[in-house]
Amino acid sequence: MKKTPYQHPTYPSVTFWDLPGTGTPNSLPDPYLETVGDDDYDFFIIISSSRFGSNDALLAQKIKEKGKNFYFVRTMVDVELHSEEKSKPISFKKERVLQQIRDDYLAILSNIGVSNPCVFLVSNFHPDKFDFPRLQETLLQDLPAHKRYTFVLQLSNLSDAFIEVKRVILKEKIWLNALKSAALAIIPFMAFFRGFDLPKQEKGLNLYRSYFGLDEQSVKEIAQKLGTSVQEIKSSTKSLDFWLFVKNDSIAAKAMKCAESFCSVNRGFRSSIFQFLKIYFLCLKFINTVADDVKMLLHKTLES
Repeated sequence: MKKTPYQHPTYPSVTFWDLPGTGTPNSLPDPYLETVGDDDYDFFIIISSSRFGSNDALLAQKIKEKGKNFYFVRTMVDVELHSEEKSKPISFKKERVLQQIRDDYLAILSNIGVSNPCVFLVSNFHPDKFDFPRLQETLLQDLPAHKRYTFVLQLSNLSDAFIEVKRVILKEKIWLNALKSAALAIIPFMAFFRGFDLPKQEKGLNLYRSYFGLDEQSVKEIAQKLGTSVQEIKSSTKSLDFWLFVKNDSIAAKAMKCAESFCSVNRGFRSSIFQFLKIYFLCLKFINTVADDVKMLLHKTLES
């Protein structure tokens, strides 16, 4: 009956608004204006578990007048597929039925005055199937460039493509951390002490894990989906055990520590360059390892 905000559980700068349905606030003088309002929404998703009607067409027109994008989402498509398969077990073909559903909705929306409608068929029980990934990709492409970074990070890992988009976006930001570390390296011994700040490095790895959906809670959910233990998940990945991940007793690693100590004592330009490269490649290693782990777990989940 009224606009209600829902803050994203991980990214507080992202807010979803549940707006009144066009057929709900009948007592209001202009239910369409009440729904669209004057708030600066990025886009609108018009959701229905049945057919879209003239109310939805009028709402789309109001949204279009505001110069905003809108998308029609048909939910519970898995229920419709199940009903179709049950009624026509011999002739049932999933892809054909889905295309028929999509064509029907496009025809209905065109007939009631919506030109070139974007229709997505989804099921919350199966977010990796149907049009859910395509919906996320479309929303990402249509957002203003300065908002895509935040949106990318809160995307679900529904496919290798989304994981790769996150990998690329996060790699673009590495140089900022490296530059900050390089600036601090000018101070004598600062790079030396920061170089052994393992808790800070662990915090950085955990941040990348949260971006890719490998935080503690997510790992528990993945283990539940796969019917295995959290410990089994950790043993099959490289990024979930920080101390094992950073442990390196090789001669090359020891030589690098000696070089870092020398540069730190002598400070100056050499120390800054060393710290820039060290932090850059460390973050790069974190991102690539976490992304590879997520891909592996995604494939296991889809196979199961």
